[in-house]
Amino acid sequence: MKVDKHLFRALAQFWNLAYSCFTFGKVDLVPTIEDFMALLRCSKFQVDRAYSRAKGDSKCIPWKSLKDLILSHLDTKKRVDVFPLSIYSLVVFPKALGHVDEAVTDLFDRLDKRVTPVPVILAETFRSLNACRKVGKGRFIGCAHLLLAWFHNHFWKVDRVSYLVFSENYLPLNEIVATPRRDDILEEKWMAILQNLQKEDIE
Repeated sequence: MKVDKHLFRALAQFWNLAYSCFTFGKVDLVPTIEDFMALLRCSKFQVDRAYSRAKGDSKCIPWKSLKDLILSHLDTKKRVDVFPLSIYSLVVFPKALGHVDEAVTDLFDRLDKRVTPVPVILAETFRSLNACRKVGKGRFIGCAHLLLAWFHNHFWKVDRVSYLVFSENYLPLNEIVATPRRDDILEEKWMAILQNLQKEDIE
């Protein structure tokens, strides 16, 4: 899924530090564990055993090291295991450009034990939005793709109903990726659109 940088920059400016939510005009909305679980189809995971670990002081592994493992490791299973770990680290929990957060390896190891990653993803989203808003700029360190998927899932009227998100056969991310979207709308235009959102525009 392509990240619309103009939309993302505009969206981040509506993050309300005081209440940890987005404030669009008179409308407040925030991503929830239930939202992200529905988008990622994690509903069968054990929510009460959410895994979390402070990631602020963790070390980084160069992406090149993992890439070399994927290309050259003699054990095919190990190569297959490292590949999704790399995607998880670079897309869901980006730390530094070209590097993988060491803490993600620990989290990834626990996924086989049916521990949901959703609260950690959500916590990183909140933490990063807060950091960007405090300084008025900065690089968002979190899953930008998922946050934009959440945004599109709530804000644009489409020919479906809300309960489909919780249907066994419905895959929200597949629909979002397959839906063509304009990426030539400038940040200023997005700011005007978001500022003028009404309750009836939100699902």
